[in-house]
Amino acid sequence: MPVLRKTDYEAEVVWLGHVPAGTSIRAKAVDWLDLGFSGDLGARHEGENRASCVRMANLYPKGTEIRNVRQLSVLSLEEIEATAKEMGVQRLDPSFLGATLVLRGIPDFTHVPPSSRLQVAGGLTIVVDMENRPCVLPGREIEADLPGHGAAFKAAAQGRRGITAWVERPGELRLGDTMSLFVPDQRNWAP
Repeated sequence: MPVLRKTDYEAEVVWLGHVPAGTSIRAKAVDWLDLGFSGDLGARHEGENRASCVRMANLYPKGTEIRNVRQLSVLSLEEIEATAKEMGVQRLDPSFLGATLVLRGIPDFTHVPPSSRLQVAGGLTIVVDMENRPCVLPGREIEADLPGHGAAFKAAAQGRRGITAWVERPGELRLGDTMSLFVPDQRNWAP
């Protein structure tokens, strides 16, 4: 396990969403989430394990049971605003993006190091898996409400799609909560 160093960065929780299982990726805005070891109860990406998808094809045959490190989709308000601007839209609703939570206050959020932790004062802690690369699914949701703009999402969101994460310590997360950022205390890989 990496040694984690607390940074001076803190982020405010400015949006929370629940993406119901068995539906599209469109999230429903909520005021709080009760996150357990399997993530958000009843959500599309809930579970301690999951079937591997096309993004894991170089490691496993599709459908192989693996640990679920993508329970949550976490985005930055600043990066969402930059994506919207590049797309030529006034505002990009986080619900279109399948977001579980949106934070404000951590620069270059999509590139926070894997294995970093985000922790609320009450103890809830989530672990950063890695960058969540843009795909076409949010574009479909955008297109349904903002015709003519959905196709622009994937390119506009490159390097700003946020991260996937999983719950390390369960607890409640509420709008307005502050999350502290802890990063692995190690040098960059340099073979």
